[in-house]
Amino acid sequence: MSAPLYQSSITSLPLLSRGKVRDMYAVGDDKLLIVTSDRLSAFDVILDDPIPGKGEVLNSLTNFWLKRLSHIIPTHETDVKAEDVVTAEEREQVEGRAVVVKRLKPIMVEAVARGYLIGSGWKDYQATGSVCGIALPAGLKQAQKLPEPIFTPAAKAEMGDHDENVSFDHVIAEVGQEMAEKIRSITLQIYREASEYAASRGIIIADTKFEFGLDEAGTLYLMDEVLTPDSSRFWPADTYKEGTSPASFDKQFVRDWLETQPWGKTAPAPRLPAEVIAGTAAKYREALDRLTA
Repeated sequence: MSAPLYQSSITSLPLLSRGKVRDMYAVGDDKLLIVTSDRLSAFDVILDDPIPGKGEVLNSLTNFWLKRLSHIIPTHETDVKAEDVVTAEEREQVEGRAVVVKRLKPIMVEAVARGYLIGSGWKDYQATGSVCGIALPAGLKQAQKLPEPIFTPAAKAEMGDHDENVSFDHVIAEVGQEMAEKIRSITLQIYREASEYAASRGIIIADTKFEFGLDEAGTLYLMDEVLTPDSSRFWPADTYKEGTSPASFDKQFVRDWLETQPWGKTAPAPRLPAEVIAGTAAKYREALDRLTA
């Protein structure tokens, strides 16, 4: 495993943006270089301490799922290698953690699939008996499996803000009825197929979010991050229990530790102890190993 990368410093390509985790560069007019760093955000604050190997895990998992799901929908993948679009001195920054992808017009809706009642969905259900306007049976417990997976979109937020759950009507207003129905159908199909596979590896995918984009011809593509511990809730099946908040293969080590610290959940966050960094790195690596070994 290479040394942790908190932020890439590629100068041979134009930098377009830095997100919470990914740095994006232009490769000509029709492609992007996406570098997945080892940055970690919690409570929408980017922490000062990177998690070693995290970027490589996220990149490897996304690539794994894109290939596995390509029969459902075209993906943003290209045949161009990241090492071939940067200088020799910059290759160490991209090896194992970067991809060259099609440059698409993003659809400004997070496509969320939920199979279990947790997180903001649980809070919504407690308050209204519904999630994103979808009525659910009374008496469901926290983390309970839903009768059927549901599509619960969210409006993309600006950096540092929370995505906001929205109704299906909001998606229709954004992209039109036909495209909204297509996104919903594909989102749920991907979730079902991925969940069935993950279950065979001892992992429950409680929920996940996808991003889609369009090319110049209006063709829909799956893009960005796919079915990683950052974009999904992965629970170990052998310890899952409804009525609780199950342990997960993600930054739960960090969240749990931060909850014990006296800070207002605004930057700067407390510096992480070595054992929290190591525990978090191990959880990410375990998710990759279980799903792809």
